[in-house]
Amino acid sequence: MAEIERESMEYDVVIVGAGPSGLSAAIRLKELDPELSVVVLEKGSEVGAHILSGAVLDPIGLKALFPDWKDRGAPVSVPVKEDNFVFLGTSGNLRFPNWLMPPLMSNHGKYIVSMGNVCRWLAEQAEALGVEIFPGMACSELVWGEDGAVRGVVAGEFGRQADGTPGPNYEPGMELHGKYVFIAEGVRGSLAKQIIARHELSKDRDPQKYGLGMKEVWEIDPKKHRLGTVTHTMGWPLNGNGGGGSFIYHAENNQIYIGFVVHLNYRNPHLAPYMEFQRFKHHPMVAELLEGGKRVAYGARAISEGGYQSIPQAAFPGGVLLGCSAGLVNVPRIKGNHNAMMSGIEAAKAAVAAIKAGRAGDVLSDYDEALHAGDIAKDLKKVRNVKPLWSKYGGFLATMLGGFDMWVAHLTGWNPLGTIHHDKTDAAATGKAADFPKIDYPKPDGKISFDRLTNVAFSFTNHEESQPCHLRLTDPDVPVRVNLPEYAEPAQRYCPAGVYEVVDEGQDARFVINFQNCVHCKTCDIKDPSQNITWVTPQGGDGPNYPNM
Repeated sequence: MAEIERESMEYDVVIVGAGPSGLSAAIRLKELDPELSVVVLEKGSEVGAHILSGAVLDPIGLKALFPDWKDRGAPVSVPVKEDNFVFLGTSGNLRFPNWLMPPLMSNHGKYIVSMGNVCRWLAEQAEALGVEIFPGMACSELVWGEDGAVRGVVAGEFGRQADGTPGPNYEPGMELHGKYVFIAEGVRGSLAKQIIARHELSKDRDPQKYGLGMKEVWEIDPKKHRLGTVTHTMGWPLNGNGGGGSFIYHAENNQIYIGFVVHLNYRNPHLAPYMEFQRFKHHPMVAELLEGGKRVAYGARAISEGGYQSIPQAAFPGGVLLGCSAGLVNVPRIKGNHNAMMSGIEAAKAAVAAIKAGRAGDVLSDYDEALHAGDIAKDLKKVRNVKPLWSKYGGFLATMLGGFDMWVAHLTGWNPLGTIHHDKTDAAATGKAADFPKIDYPKPDGKISFDRLTNVAFSFTNHEESQPCHLRLTDPDVPVRVNLPEYAEPAQRYCPAGVYEVVDEGQDARFVINFQNCVHCKTCDIKDPSQNITWVTPQGGDGPNYPNM
């Protein structure tokens, strides 16, 4: 096939992703230099379409961006009033006293928000400053310079057929070139993955670790609703099968955001994170809250959990990694939006200084240094041992050791346990099926718990079926030849959307990919034990279309 010819557009800065990091970067760029040309490319059908409502926001990033954010009408209006930390048993629960928790774990002074709505609001602020924002413009390729620097991206390619060839309505998209390219795709983005590999940005760093976060939005009985209440749990139902926990946030309009996180370093390949989430909702404490209510939305997303020791070099020739693309989540706090916004602000400062000095396409080392010396580093260093402790010891012992380490770090600025390192990827942590018992999950009741396909309908996900499958197998034979006999093909269970299935597990077994169901969580790209699956961005604005709540 002849090489595709594309038109190109030139910008000072090209930003991939209209999440909190990308939009914060765009705003600060224009604030520092209104003459800069800045474009933000968003793969969702609209800004916020791929961000399911529900987070507790530390406003430090918002304050740094807009000190007058309240006067500007930011959709941040539900302060945390009650903070609960609970250990669940099979039928009972034990609440940890708040005074026992390290102060950094406190949610007072924080806000329960819809990050989808926060990002929509940030987009309005950005556009008012002259930022161009193009939704529905998936970035399918990187544009490389001859020197190996990232020069831009290809966006807006449509009309490829299932076999990858251009169809009758094919549109080649455009090349958008920038003096610098900011990658703000979120966790395990396809472009960031290529850049990290090509420039060895993770060399001498710990492997990145991940969790799978699943979330439902419920409207509950007003009598049970407690506006501003935040509850986090650990323990049942995972117990010894893996690490993780839950969150329940009481938001506006009698809604709650209820979610469950499973650390993806679990060993038993028979574990099904989605079913653990559904089982969790039948705990008496949770079931009583949900009875009489209705679920209105569902989604799932991978979470970066490696922490400070897993942050790759965040500046590369021609651009930077922002937010979750760089892995800036504070795991014990279950918060990353504040660091995402701060990373965008720091990247903007570095890029403006470079452009004013006449530079382009080089390494913004000032940004990488700022990540390791500023507020983001201070936030992450204090908690850097929590996740590796969970990985090594799990449960109660890890909680006690992690709490001790955080308390001392808070009081002295010194971590008594030093730096504990991650020793393997989540894919490599997966054990052989024969070494672990199968897990018998109860059937969802259709009232409090739901099967995967029913729930996927509440993610409002959509993919044009005639396009190429965006879940690529390096070797199509591996799922049946390797993963099925050795690991009971865990893709059938780790995917929270029912994308993967094995049809006929006998001699004629077939591995089927129902990519239309994909909610873009990226778990398959992370957890597949053979590392045989690569998630790439689908065409257009395809994927979830989470409601504006």
